[in-house]
Amino acid sequence: MLKRFQRHFLLPFALACSALAQDAFFLKPNDTVVFYGDSITDQRLYTTFVETYVVTRFPQLPVRFVHSGWGGDRVTGGGGGTIEERLKRDVIAYKPTVMTIMLGMNDGRYRPFDASIFETYSSGYENIVKTMKDAAPGLRFTLIQPSPFDDVTRPATMPGGYNATLLRYSDFVKELAQKNGQMVADLNAPVVEMLNKANASDPTNALKIVPDRVHPGASGHLIMAAALLKAWGAPALVTAVHIDAASKSVKSAGNTSVSGFDGLTWTQKDSALPMPVNMADPATALAVKSSDFVESLNRQTLKVTGLEGGTYTLKINGAVAGKFSEGQLSEGVNLAALPTPMLKQAEGVHALTLKRTGVHNMRWRQLQTVFAQDGIARVQTIMENLDALDEELAARQRSAAQPSSCYYELARE
Repeated sequence: MLKRFQRHFLLPFALACSALAQDAFFLKPNDTVVFYGDSITDQRLYTTFVETYVVTRFPQLPVRFVHSGWGGDRVTGGGGGTIEERLKRDVIAYKPTVMTIMLGMNDGRYRPFDASIFETYSSGYENIVKTMKDAAPGLRFTLIQPSPFDDVTRPATMPGGYNATLLRYSDFVKELAQKNGQMVADLNAPVVEMLNKANASDPTNALKIVPDRVHPGASGHLIMAAALLKAWGAPALVTAVHIDAASKSVKSAGNTSVSGFDGLTWTQKDSALPMPVNMADPATALAVKSSDFVESLNRQTLKVTGLEGGTYTLKINGAVAGKFSEGQLSEGVNLAALPTPMLKQAEGVHALTLKRTGVHNMRWRQLQTVFAQDGIARVQTIMENLDALDEELAARQRSAAQPSSCYYELARE
């Protein structure tokens, strides 16, 4: 009876959960997302975290990502050319359906708010939006309120701090998005909130989150990625399973299917992977602890009720994932925080994300922009080969994100 219940209810339920989450998410099948910005986007950290999250959480959702940040950029352009050149070559050429824009850190010129400087920013930002609306009708924007200058872990460099200037710019971005009916994502306030909590509990490692006050490390970018994903309606759920050992029944299974359950062993075929997070890095661990990252984006819960008292070892595919008391299992444990085969698989996906974006960056920054005026046919051939490699790595990335069946065992010590 249980197996028939699993076959006829749990799998459709899991697929329905996955479909509902995907329908609510901002990105849609066959979207091309271009991340546009200055050096903070050029770091390719919050952007690659977002890409890996999407690929692992929605392994059946085909989305293409292009990382087009350039260090030093302002709304008028910068080292990569004028804003017209940048948009034509680095955005429009990819025929985006979604574009994120994060500019402001350099535009404020690291000084107290100045009305004339702000006018250049506001008019330049409006020009970017208009240019892209004209070039790509139907383009869906996400205007990003700029990430903060760190006035939390160190004394301010000016009265009120430079982040106060960025907040004025941030308000404009929000108002512009609202005026045009566009998506807006705040990458300032959540990071500042996290920095305040981190600095209060561990000031030494809090300094490492935005080490030069401008460019966050991976720890800060993780929180920025979370802010963008939450603005897009990203689900917290990876999977959620509740089983009762006493009655040998599966009470619920979200975004996964359970089979072969006999009380203490079972097989799961999930519909998603957890988001890989490097908790071995002290700054990342502190940022996660000081934010709602886990609760809002990375919940992979296993709840086992009806167990006898004692300590239980959980193995997945024969490898120990952790040891828990009966009480902990009854309350539920978050597998996303454990060294599971699913996490290892997700880490492999992220490694492919970094390789793929590295190939694109090489093609763009070391060939396309450097040799643009030279007319060397061999360069064009090399770029075409790199484009093919980019596509192959994207295919491997998507393949690597497909969840596989895992065998679970609970053993009382």
